[in-house]
Amino acid sequence: MGEPKVKSNVPGAGIRALLVAFLVVFPALAIPSIAADTAQSTILLAVFVGGLVFAEYASEYPGLIEFRFAAPFNRTRFALVALMALFLSLVQRNIVDPGMLSGLAATAAAACGQMLDFAGSPVRLLTAALPDSLPAWHLALVRDGAALALVLAATTVAGFVTAIRLNAWPMGQGPFNVWINLPTFDPTAGNDVVLRLQRHARINVVLGLLLPFLLPLALLASELLFRPLTLMSPMGYVWGIVAWAYLPASLVMRGVAMARVARMIRASRRRFADSEGNSYATA
Repeated sequence: MGEPKVKSNVPGAGIRALLVAFLVVFPALAIPSIAADTAQSTILLAVFVGGLVFAEYASEYPGLIEFRFAAPFNRTRFALVALMALFLSLVQRNIVDPGMLSGLAATAAAACGQMLDFAGSPVRLLTAALPDSLPAWHLALVRDGAALALVLAATTVAGFVTAIRLNAWPMGQGPFNVWINLPTFDPTAGNDVVLRLQRHARINVVLGLLLPFLLPLALLASELLFRPLTLMSPMGYVWGIVAWAYLPASLVMRGVAMARVARMIRASRRRFADSEGNSYATA
């Protein structure tokens, strides 16, 4: 009898790496006004990020990426970034090369911008944090793009929370392995792992909810300490807004997922205690 064949992770890792690399270069391909040096820098960044993803998923052991075996957590996050980059790139493309798709993206962004442009909203705070010397049309463009990205982020988070409420996550077969899905979380350190997971979950959710309001303060600090961020360049516009909307959504999703893991561990302990009690009673 020969040894059983071990399934290779290389094909899946290669596909993931190609998708991530293509996502990085997509804005440079979609926006006609990208400079040649910016395109070259984007290609180098795509190679680096794709190589990092390939090395992570080709390895048998966990590294930095969390919830590798708890689909579709990472797929949902990738889809969110892809949708944000797609729509924001089309909004930028509509400025220099209007078309049907870019026009639809710009119209949707404008509708979201008007809906979320009220006092105290994260979108209003973001536009207010930009330098006063920027033209009005660019401030409106940032408002519309940020509002659209925020709507996409909120919709994705709401869908993920709904999936957890319906017990549709995680979708993997067998028991949930904390070590390979949370490689940066040490379950043996400190006090009870459930309490630590719940504490980390609360911190992530609260920080994610506050980040859209705190990141504009970082823009103001950059204006005082460094060169002010204007989001005037097409690539800066796309990835700056993507980071502003994605980071809070990712933290909230991570916190909700960790709370779900804590509940799964607690339920597993309860079932084990009940089975032990029943076996002792029948002994």
